[in-house]
Formats: sequence, C-alpha cells, structure tokens
Amino acid sequence: MSEQTPLTRTDTYAEPVRALIHRSLEAPGRVEDLFLRKAGPGDIRVAVDSVGVCHSDLSLSNGTLAQRMPAVLGHEASGTVVETGRDVKGLATGDRVILLWNPSCGDCWFCRAGDKHLCEHAADNAQRPHGLDADGNTVWAGLGVGGFAEQTVVPATSVMRVDGLAPDQAAMLGCASITGVGAVTNSAKVAPGHSVAVVGLGGVGLSAVQGAVLSGAGTVYAIDRSPERLALAESLGAVPVAADGETVKTVRGLTSNRGVDAAIDCVGGSATIRQAWQMTRRGGRTVVVGIGKKEDLVPFSPLELFYSSRSLIGCVAGGGDPSIDYPRLVDWVKSGQLVTDGLITGQFGLDGVDEAFGMMKTGSGGRAVVHPGGETA
Repeated sequence: MSEQTPLTRTDTYAEPVRALIHRSLEAPGRVEDLFLRKAGPGDIRVAVDSVGVCHSDLSLSNGTLAQRMPAVLGHEASGTVVETGRDVKGLATGDRVILLWNPSCGDCWFCRAGDKHLCEHAADNAQRPHGLDADGNTVWAGLGVGGFAEQTVVPATSVMRVDGLAPDQAAMLGCASITGVGAVTNSAKVAPGHSVAVVGLGGVGLSAVQGAVLSGAGTVYAIDRSPERLALAESLGAVPVAADGETVKTVRGLTSNRGVDAAIDCVGGSATIRQAWQMTRRGGRTVVVGIGKKEDLVPFSPLELFYSSRSLIGCVAGGGDPSIDYPRLVDWVKSGQLVTDGLITGQFGLDGVDEAFGMMKTGSGGRAVVHPGGETA
C-alpha cells in the first residue's frame, strides 16, 4: 500500500480501537475511535501494553518535527502480538514485543555499510495511511508506530520479541534506553576511566548516565535544573550538577579545567549544545542527542574548531545496530545493571498524555508512561 493509495473502510478492521488522535499542531489530543488498517502479509497487529512519553512525541505535536495530521503519536512502546501476516516468520500470537520506531531493512546502502540506524527505509511506515477516524479521514502513525492506542499495526521489521521483562521495562528500551546508552557506547565511545557529562536528565539523559556507568566511566556529571532529576541521576551513580549560568565553569573546575572526555547533550537547544561543547576537553567528543528547532543555530568559529580538535557528533537512535544493542540492553535490565521502570515518575491513561507533555515542558520528573488499556504495568 503506497502513500498515494487512500484507505477505505474495506481496508480496515470492522471494530475500532480507542486511540489518542492529535488533529492539529499544538492542539491537545482527543481519545477517539480509530479503524486500523488491516495487517498485510508482512505486518503484525499488536495490543499496546505500555508507552513511554518521549520528547520526540512533543516535538511531533508542536511542529518541531514534521508530522502529518491527524495522527496517533507514541513510539516508545511494548505490547503483545494479536495477529501476524501470512509472510511473517519467527513471531506468533501471544509474543511480548518491543515496537521499533527506527527499524532497519538490512539491505539498503546504509544498512550494508554498517549504519543500520540510518536505514533509508526506517520511516516508510510513517508514510503509510495508518487507519481512518469515525468520519473516514486518514490518520497517520507518528514515527510509524502509533503507540498511543489500544492496538497498532506495523511491519514485522518494526517488532522485536522480548521475554522476561515487564511491559514498562520493555517499553523504555524502544527509545530512551537504546538512544541514551547508545549515545555513550556507540557515538561517544566512552571507555573505562573516561569522564562524562550528561546535559538534560529526562528518560534519555538518565539512560545516558547509566550507559556511562556501564562503560566504566571514572566520573559522570549529571546536569539539570530539576532537583528530582538530579536525585535520580545521583542514585544511578552520577555526580549531580545544578544547571545555572556557571555550569560550564563548574564542570571544567571539577576536571582540572581540562573538560570531560565526552559530553552528551540530551536537550538539543543551541545553548545546551554550546555548553556541552565547552565542557568537552580538547580532542574529546560532544554528542548531540536532543532534537532542536531548525532555526535555532549554533555558532562555532573556525579557530575554535581548529584549536579544540573536538568531535561534534549527531546521534540517531543510539547510533548502533539494533540486532546487537537490544539483546545487550535486555540482558542488562534482567541482571539489574540497567534501570528502566525505575526512571518512571508518572503513569497515565490515554487521556493523560497532554498532562505528561506539561510535565516535560516544565522539566519535572523522569519518564512518564501511558497504559492504553488503562492498567498500570
């Protein structure tokens, strides 16, 4: 089914599911009936158990990231398989799964070059009509997942089976964990003894803190304005540093004025990118994970680029290979080395997403999760 082929009611399931549908930018979502497209030969229908509310969802809802409307957002999700297409292998009804917003096809130029996180086809499902509303209007799936709903339909490449984890634990692996940990292990290449600064302590930032600890970093400086988030980071093994006008000076002072080996910016604004850059030592790595506005430009002078010899690195989905990274993350969660559900500070039903967005805007709490079925997990 191509982007140009409109759905009709014969292409959808007869019974609707409840979904949070955003109809325009900045407008609150509303819980409505959604008639999902039927699962094709290579598709899987999943009952959504748990969805983390990610800053990328907020960015999709306000236009920072492009999104067709109306849309069902929510991409950091876990669930249970309820139907598989005839061509799907290795998955069956009843399997517990993680939904992948950035799947890799394994065959495009980037996948063959070893950059599976940059797959040319990762966004294909986001360009397919996801379903119809009660009036017959096309509804789209945010980042190709559409997790803020009781059920969703995605390609089999967007699903990974995971056993032995609770729904909340599994959901956060789908974005926060793989992005935050991967920024440290894959992009920053943190090694034992390195010093690391993490700017912004939402779900991704707190996961980056843990990635640094798991990598054997000598010291991890966790930076945020929120005392609650700083306390969470400290409980994970970081040194808390309150974000203020002296943050760069403070971090450099803690490192003999040299700077850290790696700084991870999980905010994505020009100010925090500059802070992370200035915290990084000569020859170190500054990794930008947060997604900012395209008009928010970051200035660098040719002289400082030459003199500092730092690397400035963008990071998409943790910059790794899902087939390698996810099994490692699952093992770490099972062993207790990686905390996922322990970062959750708010739990909501579908009608609570906008409240979770409000918490995110004020920088309060760690991760909020949504349970589309109305039960906590």
